[in-house]
Amino acid sequence: YILDEPEAALSPLRQMSLLTRIHELVQENSQFIISTHSPILMAYPDSIIYHLSADGIEVRTLEETDHYIIMKEFLNNKDRMLDELFRDI
Repeated sequence: YILDEPEAALSPLRQMSLLTRIHELVQENSQFIISTHSPILMAYPDSIIYHLSADGIEVRTLEETDHYIIMKEFLNNKDRMLDELFRDI
């Protein structure tokens, strides 16, 4: 299966449901290539995350992805992040 940002129309709960379906299909020997920004989808066990940039392609862990870092920072420091975002508005 090739999926291009399947999370775009999915809530976090639905993304987790998608992970369940992906896992069922993997158990039946299916393979996936998924273009995503979703830390939830990138968390699939044993997945390989490729980061594509102007400098080339590199393998990253989930915790090294920009979306994971930003989401974690926001959730762990919501008030500080909102203050920073709204500072000069």
